[in-house]
Amino acid sequence: MKRTTKTLTCHLAIALMAVGAALTAPAATPTPLPSRLVPRPLTPGDKATYSLPSSMEVSGGMDTVAVGTPVYLEVDVSILIPATNIVSVNWSLTNRPAGSAATLAASPLGANVPVYEPSDRLVYQAADRRLLRPDITGQYTVLATVTTTTQGTTNLALTFTVGTYMGVETCANCHSGGTKAPDRYHPWITTGHSQIFTEGIDGLLGHYSLSCLQCHTVGYNTNTNAVNGGFDDIAQADGWIFPPVQTNGNWAAMPADLQNVANIQCENCHGPGSEHALAALKYPTTVAPNWPRIEVTVGSGDCNQCHDAPTHHIKGTEWYTSGHASTTRTPSGSANRAVCVGCHTADGFIGRINGDTTTNVVYSAIGCQTCHEPHGLTTPTNNAHLLRVQGPVTMPDGTVVTNAGFGALCIQCHKVRNGDVDTQLANYPVGKPTWVGGSAFGVHDAPQGDMILGINAVTYGQAIPSSAHRFAVSNLCVGCHMQSVDTTDPAFLKAGGHTFKMTYSVVANGVTSTLDKTDACEQCHGPIDSFNLQRGDFNGDGVIEGVQDEVQHLLDKLSTLLPGPATNASGNYVADGQVKTSVSFKPNWQTKFLQAGYNWQFVNNDGSKGIHNAPFAVGLLKASIADLTGDSNSDGLPDTWQIQYYGSAASPAADPNAMSAAGVPNWLAYGLEINPLVPGQTLTNGVVFGNVTALGETNMVHIYTAAEVAFATEVGKTYWVQGISSLSGGWQTISGAIAGTGADISYVTPTRQNVQQFYRVVHNP
Repeated sequence: MKRTTKTLTCHLAIALMAVGAALTAPAATPTPLPSRLVPRPLTPGDKATYSLPSSMEVSGGMDTVAVGTPVYLEVDVSILIPATNIVSVNWSLTNRPAGSAATLAASPLGANVPVYEPSDRLVYQAADRRLLRPDITGQYTVLATVTTTTQGTTNLALTFTVGTYMGVETCANCHSGGTKAPDRYHPWITTGHSQIFTEGIDGLLGHYSLSCLQCHTVGYNTNTNAVNGGFDDIAQADGWIFPPVQTNGNWAAMPADLQNVANIQCENCHGPGSEHALAALKYPTTVAPNWPRIEVTVGSGDCNQCHDAPTHHIKGTEWYTSGHASTTRTPSGSANRAVCVGCHTADGFIGRINGDTTTNVVYSAIGCQTCHEPHGLTTPTNNAHLLRVQGPVTMPDGTVVTNAGFGALCIQCHKVRNGDVDTQLANYPVGKPTWVGGSAFGVHDAPQGDMILGINAVTYGQAIPSSAHRFAVSNLCVGCHMQSVDTTDPAFLKAGGHTFKMTYSVVANGVTSTLDKTDACEQCHGPIDSFNLQRGDFNGDGVIEGVQDEVQHLLDKLSTLLPGPATNASGNYVADGQVKTSVSFKPNWQTKFLQAGYNWQFVNNDGSKGIHNAPFAVGLLKASIADLTGDSNSDGLPDTWQIQYYGSAASPAADPNAMSAAGVPNWLAYGLEINPLVPGQTLTNGVVFGNVTALGETNMVHIYTAAEVAFATEVGKTYWVQGISSLSGGWQTISGAIAGTGADISYVTPTRQNVQQFYRVVHNP
């Protein structure tokens, strides 16, 4: 099968890193230049974005093209190579059919037009371009010689096929079942593509005009050079004229040969089929050179030559801004990461869904054909969106999901890809495989499916609740992340749809702000403008913040209880008290750390900070904190102490700030190790005697009233605490000089002799 990327040299990230090393350490032999020669797609969106002439013809960037149509040739080299190191790019047309007068010409694409695919822009820069307009059918080969000052000279060649259009009837001769080829025809006739022109011209689509034909028919191109059997050529030969009124009967009145090239069909996506169909006649005893002489691609340009045409045909336009368009290319072809291609490349994902175990595939971003089967599917029959996956999905822990709807496709990858957590906990410490990729621990990058379903995490035997999102949101992920956005909305093309984003940025007065796209939430939550809704004091600090802030505080607290990279004198990993932004597991971590670290990563890598499933996220974090500290509600008091005296850690009477019967707050009673249920004795001088009487009066705890003054400091400054009993008096310095450390400082002073007292902090300088 042909791929979109045509290159003679490796262009993976691994190769690029090798180039980076070569740039800093001169080698005796120049490192091969990561580069490629490709036909660049050109979409209607490109023309608008880069101010190109509206008359320019679009291109799918395929290696099978029609006679008289443009091929926008492009040489790309690694972005690690400074442009000043590229000495020259020399072009030649080394092979063309006998009788061809085609030549290479200057490209109409300017320097402001980048490399096409968003993911490729992270790797490549355009070094030079040419335009070729082939004039007769056959095989053409272009050679580009790239000369650099640091990587020597590289020759790049591209052979492509030029043909004429045959129409769907010719394709159906082989692709409608039987032994010749897979049946693509019968699934296709169930799709919207197969009926779009028919319905339009019969008045079933509302507004329909001649401008629609460029995408809704085969080979429609009015350029006088493009005489290639396309719809416009046959219409002219038949004397057919686009009807002024679209109404029932127009389709039936069309000539049969024109119907044969109408609607969106095989050659719209695969290129003209004459060379593919006729090769067997030309080469009856051998395989035709460069067979199959037809394009098969997962590149986005094939679809976006029509679907990147704002403001109405925008699916491809939205996709450009998505994370899918720039999915990491690192796993492709890497020996120790072969299984990663099943989610990180288009071909790898398609192969996995179809049961193909091939793992060494060329990188391609997660694009249109990754998720959609363009030919259509025979089952299930109700598949208007041509999704490759529908129906039940088995999650890594064995949970079978039956109500995900369109979201069943998303959770094929957006799940805990290291498998079942219990298996991980059992196998990882002893080096046994935890998943198909070997022995690894954690959730990997995207556990959103498990999170929203409330599964496959460490629950410590508790029944941790989940939100109603998994039942209330139709089609799960799709219901929110692909919400419709009106063309007048500032989030248009930035959120929702095929961007899959729930936030977007706006710039006002030079300031960039990130906003939440909450429309999909409002049908249940009412008018809101932020996901960070106040729902409770989850981290127990006495302040009710937004749920995302509360979850982040819990993440930070839990991270301080996890080990850092160092071990103690005994060689054991211990908590280092540091807030962390990532967790690096070790097989010899104690089980309690592996469990808590897994939950930290589960919530952190989900990325929603509780929005997907707030009760589950909060419950996991609090349960993990409790397991490491014994404090499930994160209020600073051990659950065992609160249960011992108050029956429950959740009792209002057990709150740390609640006044105990001993006459002091619970937090102080705990710290002094006194029974909070036994009253103390308050004397006239303000002294409270605690109830520690077992050892006699000499061991009684004397508790005096005091005030704590806490303040932030800066290095290089000196601070003094001052007090006053009445604001009408003069301030008195009550502390010595306190040197600033850059951290918060706490100063405690007695108050038992004062009816009231006010405090302030002064500093110098």
